[in-house]
Amino acid sequence: MEDQRVVAILGYYRGVARNYYQLLPYTFKRFSILASIRTGFPTLKYYLTRTPLPSSPKPALFTMNILPPMMTVWYHFVRKYLGDKVDTVIFDCSGRLNPADFPHARVQKFLNFYAATKSDEFLYHIAKYRKTGWICDDDMFPLSPRILDILEREFSIPDTASVSFRPRDWWHFEINGKQYEPSSSYCTAINREIYIDKEHLSLSPCDGNTHPSRIGQENRRYDTFDKANEILLQKGYRCAIVPKQERDGCVTGFTGMAGAVMLLSYFKNPDQTLAYFLDPPKSQWQGNMLFGVLASMLSVCTIQELYQKLTGKRYLMPSLPKRSDLEKLRSDHKKYIRSDLSFDRVNETSQRLWSAL
Repeated sequence: MEDQRVVAILGYYRGVARNYYQLLPYTFKRFSILASIRTGFPTLKYYLTRTPLPSSPKPALFTMNILPPMMTVWYHFVRKYLGDKVDTVIFDCSGRLNPADFPHARVQKFLNFYAATKSDEFLYHIAKYRKTGWICDDDMFPLSPRILDILEREFSIPDTASVSFRPRDWWHFEINGKQYEPSSSYCTAINREIYIDKEHLSLSPCDGNTHPSRIGQENRRYDTFDKANEILLQKGYRCAIVPKQERDGCVTGFTGMAGAVMLLSYFKNPDQTLAYFLDPPKSQWQGNMLFGVLASMLSVCTIQELYQKLTGKRYLMPSLPKRSDLEKLRSDHKKYIRSDLSFDRVNETSQRLWSAL
């Protein structure tokens, strides 16, 4: 019976026009187009008014969301551990959030532009009367009020342009004979006086990153904030990286969840989702893609479970497989996955979120 089920779902999957690695970029475009039906007019209205947050010494905290139950979980931790000491702005890029569920935040339906475009919009216009604009992905969760004390401490040091709680760890800058960790934009607070008023920078990605990488890739790109980060360092500004032990006590997070969200929005039922993993040759599990999407599917399961705990109801995701089916996929393909790839981060983050709930 199990074999017949596998044959059936593979038959469906092979009937679509795109293979597993072509499907992901297609689903991103499809999602953005469909979501624009709900977010297009509100985005236009926003650009016509561009109302900033009122002046305040409080940091302005910004995130963007495409998976509504994750926003519920993220917002819960923000309110629990940061409370009214930050002003929160949410760009709703699915168009499916109910602002009434986030009473202490500004929720703005917004087209699903690149992350750098949305973050710059926040920094330049919404947070224009704040000294600190704090960008935090919605899969990065603050778990301690100490994070605010750390920001105050780090920004008290002259010429500090940014403070990062989750740097990139697979490459580094080499500038004037010194090495620096890239700050990333996962969870980074930015001094707007330096970033905007003095240097007029952008978080936009670009080509031409030739800095050393431990994974040996060539012709790499500067990801979101990387080029601006490099410019700031070259000009002598301080881009602070919170020490690992300290930052690990303040935040936790998943990674790369957008791919899973896009596939879940595309497929109609769990069998089609499972087929995405079963169709490729086993040798393809040596790469990052299938491993990464499976890890993010397991992360979505945790978000679904946390959402249910917080709200008392289950968020409808018709194409999300049962956790047990995803765990079986992981077990069955473990021998094909590279030794340097691990599901430990998913497990550890899930455990920390449950403990901190």
